[in-house]
Parts: sequence; C-alpha cells; structure tokens
Amino acid sequence: MRVGVLTGGGDCPGLNAVIRAVVRKGVQRYGYEFVGFRDGWRGPLEGLTRELDVKAVRGILPRGGTILGSSRTNPIKVEGGVERIKANLAELGVDALVAIGGEDTLGVATKLTEEGVHVVGVPKTIDNDLNATDYTFGFDTAVTIATEAIDRLHTTAESHHRVLIVEVMGRHAGWIAMHSGMAGGANVILIPEEKFDLDQVCAWIESRFKSEYAPIVVVSEGATPTDGAEALVSHELDAFGHVRLGGIGEALAKEIEKRTGKEARTTVLGHVQRGGTPTPRDRWLATRFGLHAIDAVHDGDWGKMVALNGVDIVRVPLSAATTELKTVPKSLYEEAKVLFG
Repeated sequence: MRVGVLTGGGDCPGLNAVIRAVVRKGVQRYGYEFVGFRDGWRGPLEGLTRELDVKAVRGILPRGGTILGSSRTNPIKVEGGVERIKANLAELGVDALVAIGGEDTLGVATKLTEEGVHVVGVPKTIDNDLNATDYTFGFDTAVTIATEAIDRLHTTAESHHRVLIVEVMGRHAGWIAMHSGMAGGANVILIPEEKFDLDQVCAWIESRFKSEYAPIVVVSEGATPTDGAEALVSHELDAFGHVRLGGIGEALAKEIEKRTGKEARTTVLGHVQRGGTPTPRDRWLATRFGLHAIDAVHDGDWGKMVALNGVDIVRVPLSAATTELKTVPKSLYEEAKVLFG
C-alpha cells in the first residue's frame, strides 16, 4: 500500500512527531510506502510531493513546524478540486491519505471521504477546540510558552506599577487563555465565550492596585466587549472564510488607560506560541496519534479520526470533530473568576 501524508492549516508543535510515527510504524510493521504532500491540501490538488521514508523522518521528533509545509488551501472552493485530487492520487498510486489538521483541514477530509477517497484524520489545533478529543497536540506547548511569558511579566508590572496585557491565541475558544492565565496567576482572564464588561475589568484592575500589586490581564484574540465586536487585523477572508483577528489587547490597553488613569502595555505572543520545540507531553501525544492513525489505515477504517479519551487513543468519525467546536464551558470560567481582581 502507498500512503500519502499531509499537514494543513497553521503550523503546530508536534506535527513532525506525528509524521515520524506514521512513517516508522507504517514501514517497519506494515511494509507500506509513503509520499509526502507539500503545503497542505495544495499538495494533492497540484501534485506537489516530496520523498517520505524512514531516513526522511530521522531527527525530526523535537523539531517544531512541519517538514511537509502547510497552507490554508481549500480544494472544495476550487472548481473541479475534488476531481483533481482523486486524479492525482490515482496517478501517484496513492491508496490512502493521512490528513493532519484542524477544523478546516479535517472538514475537507470529511468531504473527500464522502467522495470515496480513503482518508484517516489526525486532530491538530493550537486552540484545543476540536470536538471528540480531550486534547490536541500543540496546545500544551502554547500554554507553556504563554505561562512563561506571564511569569516574566509579573515582575515588570510590579516594578513599574503598570497594567500588563497578554494577548494569546484563541479565535473562538479560550482554552489557552484559561490554562495559562490560571497557571500564571493572571488577575483577569478574557475569553471569546464570555463577552466582557469594561467597567468590571477596570474594577478588577483597581482592586489589584489597592492591594499594592500590579495586574496582569490575559485576553484571547477573539474576546469581545459587551458593547463591541471582534478586533480585526483585516476584513479579508481566507479560503475557509475566516477573518484575521488581532488587536484586542491594544484596544483594551487604551480603554483601561482612559478609564483608570493607569499606564497599560500590551504583549502579543502571536506566532511565538506555535513555534519551536514541542513540550514532552505534545511529543508523546503526537507520537501516539501517529501510531494509531497508521493502524486505522491498515484496518481500512476510513473517515475516522484518532482522538484522546482519558489515556486511551480511540477512533471517532471525522464529522464528530468538525460539526461544532469545543469551547470553554461557563462553569469553568465562573470557577476562575473567583481569582480575578
């Protein structure tokens, strides 16, 4: 059997660990051949490939990013895109695909499965917002980086009596903000799931200053005030219909300064959260996902995604992961609010 592998969407620590596990087990246990498709769905759409064998995956376990490259190409939006992919797979002798990606990448995988393409999915998202899996790899690395930044900012905030705002990733789900904010001892955490009241935020900030400490505010990029909308870098849509978010931290800083008279500065972590070496937990999870994904290929269990359930890796329908996002429940946010101010 010849198996294609691709990585789509934003890069993520742990992608290379998945690729390595898929190839090593596939070659050593099942005797499969592999072809790497470059730059996400653009690879099978345009026939862009690279060699993928055991030698090609040596030494990549601790590396961030993806040796296959990535993109946000959406073949469903390309006229004749599905037919072109099927034709390219047939010409290359590819019998099955392992698609590693998030909501958009796996959404395309779901569509291709319906069209008769043999696909197995591996969940990947920094935001940890894919349904049907407890955690996704890359999330732990992002939280670790964000927590380290918050730890370092505490001393500067207190030295200069400033409000320091940390803007983290999280378009529709505030998991990174929740985990890193609680782990880093933030005084306010703002997430997309709960619109925030600026007067209440300022009250929490004033309360912190009264205790002779300086406040740290952690805000997801997709968080919005009760009387406002998302902060956008651009109104242009990508191939999957997403706008580019960003700027909520700076907008928040200006409002806080205006309302409290306290100096406020913003740190936007941006791509720092998704770059570099994956944590040991992400390497472990990504490796296990890869090992189980190639087993699903061997079993011919098409249209499935590997997922973490407790400590077990299970298989779920691709549609279960992409129908709706996994967001922070209100009860968990209320739990954290006890520590605000």
